[in-house]
Parts: sequence; C-alpha cells; structure tokens
Amino acid sequence: MNRITNHQLYRLITAHFAEIIREPAVIFWGVVFPILMAWGLGIAFTQKGTISVKLAVVKVITEKDTVQETKFLSFLKKNGIKRDSTYTINLKNEKLGDESLTFFETTWPNAFTMLKKGKVTVIIEDKATDIKYHFDPANAEAKAAYQLAANLTTHGVSFYAADQPSIEPLTMKGTRYVDFLIPGLLAMGIMMACSWGISYTIIDRRSKKLLRRMVATPMKKSNFLLALITARFTMNLAEALLLFAFAWLYFGTKVQGSWPALIMMFIAGNIAFSGIAILISSHTANPEIGNGIINALVTPMMVVSGVFFSYHNFPEWIIPVIRNLPLTMIADSFRSIFNEGAGFADVWLEALILTSTGVVSFVIGLKIFKWY
Repeated sequence: MNRITNHQLYRLITAHFAEIIREPAVIFWGVVFPILMAWGLGIAFTQKGTISVKLAVVKVITEKDTVQETKFLSFLKKNGIKRDSTYTINLKNEKLGDESLTFFETTWPNAFTMLKKGKVTVIIEDKATDIKYHFDPANAEAKAAYQLAANLTTHGVSFYAADQPSIEPLTMKGTRYVDFLIPGLLAMGIMMACSWGISYTIIDRRSKKLLRRMVATPMKKSNFLLALITARFTMNLAEALLLFAFAWLYFGTKVQGSWPALIMMFIAGNIAFSGIAILISSHTANPEIGNGIINALVTPMMVVSGVFFSYHNFPEWIIPVIRNLPLTMIADSFRSIFNEGAGFADVWLEALILTSTGVVSFVIGLKIFKWY
C-alpha cells in the first residue's frame, strides 16, 4: 500500500510540474518578471551609492528688486555645477557613499510649490546674517537633506558666525509629509481596487467556468462589464471617503482647491483603471498568469509614481516617462487640488487623457472579451 501511495504522490507531483512548464507565461510572471523588477528597481535606487538630495534656496530680493548676493549663494556659484537656475555640489565619501546636493535658486512661492509637489524637501532661506532651514520634521527624507546641507561646514565651508543654523519647522497644512501621502494613497486605492476587484474577479470566474454559465442566460458582455465597473466604483467611493474622513479628523487634512475638480479627477481615474482592468482580463483564464499581469501593471507604478516618496528621486531621464503614467497623473492632480488650490483649469487635460485611456481600453477589451 505504501508503494502505491508513494507512486501516486510521485505521479501527481510530476503532473502538476508538467502543467506549470506547459504554460510559458507562468514561468515568465513567476520567475523572470521578479528578476527584471529587482534589476530595474535596484538600478533606480542604488545609483552607484550616491546619496542625492534636492533643496530650494530662496532668493533675497532687495528694495531695488535685485537679488542680494549672500555668502551662501556666492559659495554655490563658485563651487557648484551650474545648470540653468540650479547648482549641484558633489561630495566624496568613501565610507558612506558620495553625496550629491542640488540647490534650486528660486522665489518663496515657487519654493513652496516645489515642496508640495515633492520636488524638494527643504527650503533654505539665505539671509545676509544667517541661514534658515524650513522643512517638515516628521519627514525623514527632509531631515536627512537638512543634515547633508548643514554638514557642508564639516567640509571646510563656513558661512556665518552662528554656530548652529536656524531651523523653522513646516507644520502648515499642505507642506507636511502627510499632505503629500494622503493624495497618493487615494490614487493608489483606485488603481489597486480596479486592478484586483475587476481584473481578478473576471479571471477567477472564467477559470471556474462561471462566465460560461452567465453567457448561457443569455447576457450582453457590455451589461456584465458595466455592472462590475459600477459596483467597484461605488466601493471605491466609499473607501476614498473613509480614508479622507480619517485624514481630516486625525491629521487635519483639507482640500484647498476645487471639490468639483477633485470629483472629476476621481471619476476619470476610475474610468482609466476600470478600462485597463477590462482590457488585461478580457482573454486570460489562468489565475497565475492573471496575477502576473496585474502585478506587472500595479507594482511598477506603485513604486515609481510617487505614492510614498517623490519620483524626482529617480534619474532625470526617466521622470518624463513616470509623469505620463496613469497613477502619476492621478496622484499629481490630487496633490495639486489638495495642497495647491488647483481647479478645473489646472487638471482638465489629465482628466481628459485618463478618461480617453479608460474608454479606449474598455472598447478594445469589450471587442476581444471571451466568456471561456
């Protein structure tokens, strides 16, 4: 009996391995894709060990509307690598890794806008007598940027008589890290809910032969898919309202811009990812392949689109690509409405692109959709 049982176990294991090997897509999404992700993200984040930070330096404007030449600004012009209105200082550190500090010479309004967008984490107010650093003390990335900038004195650079630089914590709404995070989480919630709630539901039902039973009723494809999208949109709305209510009550998060513009972007984001979800699930019947495709869609955007940290940390050559990703468009638009007071005129183009993407994807997915 034991021999028979062991023989059966061996045959079953062999059969299951054969099923996996016969599906090249399973091998790709389960083995090759994670390696490609590790390679791509490893290159993006290591950057040869160089620590890169970006800071804004506020110009000091005199009564005659001219820029005052302070000691710190003079140092940047003398020692930094100038490119347009930016100065980059590269510091060598064999033990801890090289440091690259990029300073944007700008005005107060532009500096706050850059801070809210995540392009910089620290604002340096360069005065004639001292330097003031403005940043959110709850933001670990901002604290690290401040330390690197302040530690320029350890490299033989001293600007003013004061032993310690002045720190002005930024606690006003719109400049805190949590104000950067909440809009990103709202955008990510739309992507994840549509991708898994719609795509995986269709793939799972197709694999279990449930769609075959539905088509026998008979049933129109468009009605089935639109019902699924409507139900998911309703759930997304409830989840977004709960998240916003929590952020409002606990963190004091507020919408400084237009509520109608925010609603428009929320609807456009749902249309975009619902259409994409229908498209990627229109043919797939294997749940393992479906998992791989969904992960291939959501994981890169979740990492690079600036949900948890600014995508400006990535190399300059890839930032234009990141900006045009659907999740990035939603997150950036949400942040501009939440923190910068944006309205219809500021986000209508992104809403149009997202809506068009969703409609086109839905039409293609509907055309090629199969019940089994």
